[in-house]
Order: sequence, then structure tokens, then C-alpha cells
Amino acid sequence: MGPISSVPGFPEWLDLTIAFLIGVGFGFALEQAGFSSSRKLAGMFYGYDTTVIKVFFTAAIVALVGSQFMSYFGLLDLSKVFVNEYYVKASIVGGVIMGAGFIMGGFCPGTGLSALSIGKIDAMVFFIGGLTGAFLFAESFPFIQNLANDSYKGPVKINEIMGLSTGVFTLILIVVAIAMFWVAEIAEKKFARPDITSQL
Repeated sequence: MGPISSVPGFPEWLDLTIAFLIGVGFGFALEQAGFSSSRKLAGMFYGYDTTVIKVFFTAAIVALVGSQFMSYFGLLDLSKVFVNEYYVKASIVGGVIMGAGFIMGGFCPGTGLSALSIGKIDAMVFFIGGLTGAFLFAESFPFIQNLANDSYKGPVKINEIMGLSTGVFTLILIVVAIAMFWVAEIAEKKFARPDITSQL
């Protein structure tokens, strides 16, 4: 039963190798999907290209539904799957900062590295900015640690916060995704920028 890294005797080097290969595959998929283009990514905010929303919503749904089925058939122990710890205020502030960086730089950390790997100059600048931000965060942490550690909720899941079962939450997310895809199609027609999309 997965995750395989929880299997007794599973060597750490093999666990890290698998993680590395998955990371390389993920980066390759991002680049092939066109996510190494800051214009394509910025299009999500301006409405002329909603590929990012469609791809990541699809990925989330496939992963969610797939994990539920694997758990049902005894192939995955969901209790051993890592869940990020939730700090309410830090998540809000961090989300605003990352969102601002996304719209200004045209990349998120993952897509930025994907673009960097093929030599995009804007991605190089974005990467340097990211390292600078990480350095400033580390150096200023003693002054902001109260904010960073405030409103700690533990490794909770969204469905638990909402008081919903995983099945009901999965169904709701699928419905939301379908609605989002519909809205995205309308947005692309309304805010069409053929002068940009034709070059992507």
C-alpha cells in the first residue's frame, strides 16, 4: 500500500531519486504545455488565456479522484500522505505576496524554474528575485515570526474545515471546476488578445 516511501526498508536514496524524476517530469510537462511563457501565464489574470486555470484544476481533480479510488481499493493509505500545516494569517499574507509576484513577474516558482531551464532571460531575473525574497524572509523572520506562527490550525484539509466528507467535497470541486471552465471560455472570448496568443 502506498505511499511507497512509507514501506519498511524502502531506501531513502531511491525515494529521493523517484522524487527527482517526478520533478523533472513535472517541469517537462509545464514546458510542453507552454507554461514557460510569462505572457501565457499573465493571460490568466487578464482573461485572454485561461490555460493555467484549466490545467491546474484538471490536475487537482484527477489527483483528488484518483487518490480516493486508490484509497477505496486499498492501494493508498491517505493517513500517511503529507498535508501542509495551516497557518491562517501567514497563508493570507503569503498568498497576497505570491499573487503580486506572479502578476508582476509572470511566473510562479514552478513555471519560473521551467522557463529558467530553457534559458528565458525574464525567468533568470525572476529567479534572482525569488532568491532575494527568500533571503530577506530568512533574515527578517525574527521580526515576523509571531505573524508567521499565528492562527495555527495544524495539518487540516479543506473538507475537514468545511465539515464535509471527502466524497461530497470531491463532487463539489468537480462542479466548481466545470463552472470555472465555462467562465474561462467566456473570458477568453471577451478579452481575446490575438496579437499575443498568436505568438504563444
